[in-house]
Amino acid sequence: MPEYLAPGVYVEEVSFRSKSIEGVGTSVAGIVGPTRYGPLRGRPEVVTSFAEFTRIYGDVQNLSLGGSDVLNHTAIAAKAFFDGGGKQLYVSRVANYGLPTDGFASAADSNDFVTFQSRFPGAMGDVTLEVNWRDSENLIQSTVTSGPQDQDIVFIDATGLPQNAIANGALPASHFPMDIRGVVQRDGDHFEILDGLCVITADDAAPLAAADLATPDGHLVIANLVNDVDTSITYTQVAARRPTSGALADGTSAVLTLSEETDLSDFFTGSHWGTLTTLRGTLNAAGTIFTVDGSGLNAGVGSAIDLYLSALAAAPGSVRTMMVQRTFDINVRSGGSNGPVIYTYGNVTSAPSGSNSLASVMSAAPEKRYDQLTSPLQCTLANSVTGEQIMAALYELFDPAAMSPGPNSVDGARYLISLSGGSDGAAPQAVHYGGATNEVTGSSGFAALEDIEDISIVMTPAAAADATNHQGVVVEMQKHCRKMRYRVGIVDSRESMSISEVRAFRSQFDDSRLALYYPWVISSDPRGIATTINVPPAGFVAGVYANTDVQRGVHKPPANEPVIGALGFAQDINRFQQELLNPDGVNCLRSFPGRGHRVWGGRTLSGTDPEWKYVNVRRYFLYLERSIEKSTQWVVFEPNGERLWDNVRITIENFLYNEWVNGRLLGSAKTAYFVRCDRSTMTQNDLDNGRLVCEIGVAALQPAEFVIFRIGQKTADS
Repeated sequence: MPEYLAPGVYVEEVSFRSKSIEGVGTSVAGIVGPTRYGPLRGRPEVVTSFAEFTRIYGDVQNLSLGGSDVLNHTAIAAKAFFDGGGKQLYVSRVANYGLPTDGFASAADSNDFVTFQSRFPGAMGDVTLEVNWRDSENLIQSTVTSGPQDQDIVFIDATGLPQNAIANGALPASHFPMDIRGVVQRDGDHFEILDGLCVITADDAAPLAAADLATPDGHLVIANLVNDVDTSITYTQVAARRPTSGALADGTSAVLTLSEETDLSDFFTGSHWGTLTTLRGTLNAAGTIFTVDGSGLNAGVGSAIDLYLSALAAAPGSVRTMMVQRTFDINVRSGGSNGPVIYTYGNVTSAPSGSNSLASVMSAAPEKRYDQLTSPLQCTLANSVTGEQIMAALYELFDPAAMSPGPNSVDGARYLISLSGGSDGAAPQAVHYGGATNEVTGSSGFAALEDIEDISIVMTPAAAADATNHQGVVVEMQKHCRKMRYRVGIVDSRESMSISEVRAFRSQFDDSRLALYYPWVISSDPRGIATTINVPPAGFVAGVYANTDVQRGVHKPPANEPVIGALGFAQDINRFQQELLNPDGVNCLRSFPGRGHRVWGGRTLSGTDPEWKYVNVRRYFLYLERSIEKSTQWVVFEPNGERLWDNVRITIENFLYNEWVNGRLLGSAKTAYFVRCDRSTMTQNDLDNGRLVCEIGVAALQPAEFVIFRIGQKTADS
């Protein structure tokens, strides 16, 4: 109690009303089964639409389980659930792999500089990556970042050139998408690129070793460019920069640059030096040769020239060459190079580090939960990898045929990387559906749903297509429902079961938390392959459950409701056949002329306890129990006396009165329910052991399963 230590006025807040009980939701469903993609462990993610389901768990295309194509019943059931009115669905994907590392699709270059891997296992991981360059296509960039002490090294970045790099002013950056420098050494009267690519002369009077590419001035012309600022800069030359002092001796190295010159008389003398310009061409599939275009894209070049990039890597120890980072987007295509784009990584660079590098954009451990679920790929880079090595690795992974389309092709060059090796594994067995609890790597199967309190409906539609494991999976679902207490499981019959077979299958279970539905549903093929397909009814029935709960309430039997999305049923059940199935608790799906396709049964698989014969009664009591349990947690550790008992009794009576007012209980307000919490429900032993016992009786509404009108003849009075 509060303490009053100083004189004054004290204002305190007190409550004169009893606590209220809020009804829990009953329309949240959970589904367990194989999917095309998505996480196999950890807390299942709730999806609120089928589009969201496909973003995380893949599309409705077939699964390849154990080498056999089977319908993707989990995805089809999820679609049926949302089409039928469902709002929230938790998905727990299961799979059967020999090793935890199995099933992942991947692609890596021969040096493992760059490795792409699907984030989750599955055949859907066999995607095609299409790289779209943000800078000019068919260009490659390189720059020298350090060099020998006796050379002037010009630092050039992607934004343009320094003002002192060009005698007549800097050119716009758009003219410089390519920076190439190599290392040459003097050999007598000429210079050689170190890998022997070509030679250039040190003397205007000497002939050039590179045939047919000489100018009257004796220099090798690579391109011709007109400066927007000063049109006097017209020639682009290959030049060897000499040391700042002294002659370049035989066997020593200098930097080769693509340079612009206006005064060719002192090209190799003094401190005169050239600057960088643009080349256009293509890179081979291996990423080793840059071919300067000779068709007219480069002015002054009449035939193609191969520049071996290995020359750039042959620099002395004090000279390091690298490719300037390129910026690109990556479209992830499913189903081949022309398949739909399912994800896009934008503004990616070839830099080995940074916020938009491959390793960051396709991180193996994204910070955001949404990226962990929806980003389909992860990329790892080798330690100490350079930007040049990353670019070379990408070009090694590109499809050579797509980069060099034929002359009759209407498509331009495309940069495609294919991932392969993805697998859906073998057909999941009952043990995989049951799952395992793991607090470190995350739980799986039904065990993963145990941490989700809101789920009240569970289903395993894919198990009905596996005759070998079907019953075992239903047993796992039964154990899960009993363990979680407030859940019911929708059981599917197998396809084309006869009346005797479905009755024999039903006889294997006696549980009020299970409900069996028969036969399968005929629906349109969401894959767009066949006209119709036969699928288990669980997804459709779960949609009926959820929609009925929202529109009418959980007390309403989920029966005599249309099956949204059904074109018919695999077997036509007539009244005489249902007379055999209904007493056994097999809920039939039937078609009626003028009334469509409906759920025509609402019983549980309880065979020995008639109190829980009906689905709505079982689910309504689970709703009451869960609501009371959740809203009376405040009672724990309260003083266990008369005042607490009255408070608990009034709280529950108010809740049940509201249920009665809403038409969910049978009888009058006095006969529909009772609540006792006093000395008659608790002994002294209970009090001594800290137990508060409250007894509640509720008169639930039973469904009008058999509507009987008695009609007889009446003789008129005289």
